Amino acid sequence: MLKFFLSLFFFIIYLSNSPIGLAFDTSDPSVSLLQNRISNNFSRKYCKAIQNGFSKDEAMKSAIVKTENIISFSYNPQKKWIEKDDLANQISSQVINDCGWSFGLIGKEGVDYFKSYFLEIYEKITPDKNFSR
Repeated sequence: MLKFFLSLFFFIIYLSNSPIGLAFDTSDPSVSLLQNRISNNFSRKYCKAIQNGFSKDEAMKSAIVKTENIISFSYNPQKKWIEKDDLANQISSQVINDCGWSFGLIGKEGVDYFKSYFLEIYEKITPDKNFSR
């Protein structure tokens, strides 16, 4: 009987001291869907430009500008919840999976390289914009 009360006591203390969880809107499925659409769109544009003989810089600039234009004119209110770093990760993974082999990038190293390259070019051509806002 003592064990029962002791365990009940600890259980009540555990419940009263439970950590407060904060839910962020970025876990919203509509944000993930929008992020998927953006990364798929970017990947299609970048890979197509590479296949058409563009240099990697030309392809990157073209894909960023075209994707940025689509996002800018989007009325989707969820775009404000997209984090640039998360989007860059997803875009990099998508591009490397879709056509990375055609320009020598594969695996995690390829994704990491493409992400840093993407963010560098993005900052140069859109210094006062945020991809998702």
